[in-house]
Amino acid sequence: MTTVNVYLTFNGDCEAAFELYKSVFGGEFAVMSRFKEMPPQEGMPPMPAEAGEKIMHVSLPVSKETILMGSDTGGEWAKHFAKGTNFSVSISTDSTAEADRLFNGLSAGGQATMPMSKTFWGSYFGMFTDRFGIQWMVSFDEKPAHG
Repeated sequence: MTTVNVYLTFNGDCEAAFELYKSVFGGEFAVMSRFKEMPPQEGMPPMPAEAGEKIMHVSLPVSKETILMGSDTGGEWAKHFAKGTNFSVSISTDSTAEADRLFNGLSAGGQATMPMSKTFWGSYFGMFTDRFGIQWMVSFDEKPAHG
């Protein structure tokens, strides 16, 4: 089954925003991970302590079908941050073939920002901006963990 949810991006205040959302919607975070939990990246300098505390990924189940997800931005990604356009449509699929089909179809004429590939967190994942300027994320998790 394919699901579509909203993915919000923040410039350092993701945790505060999601604490508010949790207080309004209720429930518990299914995932809250920080950048300091990322494995070291070859050829990259060590991450500053302050950046390590920012949110790499958070998910808050809102209903059986809907998960509100988000993260902070940083580094090269931060220079493109703009309030009001800081969201993506997140698609979770039930196979790599479906992930590829959706990624290729929706990104046609657009700009891939991260081609579909296996990630360190275990997903088959990619990102792009379609030809209409909408940002998308596509993922397949063999063992999904709610967002």
